[in-house]
Amino acid sequence: MKINFKFSLKNLLIAIAIFLVEILIATKLKDWFFVRAYLGDVFVVMLMYYFIKAFFDFEPVKLIIGIFIFSCLIEFLQYFHFAEVLGFKDNRLMMIVLGNSFSWLDILCYFAGCVVLFLIEGKAYRPKVS
Repeated sequence: MKINFKFSLKNLLIAIAIFLVEILIATKLKDWFFVRAYLGDVFVVMLMYYFIKAFFDFEPVKLIIGIFIFSCLIEFLQYFHFAEVLGFKDNRLMMIVLGNSFSWLDILCYFAGCVVLFLIEGKAYRPKVS
């Protein structure tokens, strides 16, 4: 698999905007349960997608699937409290980033975020024609 570096200001700006929304959710909307518990997880896969697309030219479908697998892996590691195993128990930021509790609903939210990405990236359904 060949990895092509290709900077995209548009994708970087989208990633920054989503990151700001995530900060807003974590700080100002933290008392809105649905937004904090679920919408943040939908946005996090989108944040990863656009951040990676800002620097690399991956095929959208493969990248979306890869991000979903990665998200599920992190979620399953939360079952084993891996952030604490890595020594981050007292580091609030790392506990938020890595998570501290497993949830099937989080995986459903990651899946929903990936579906949204598939819909946004309409070209993801069409293979490249040379």
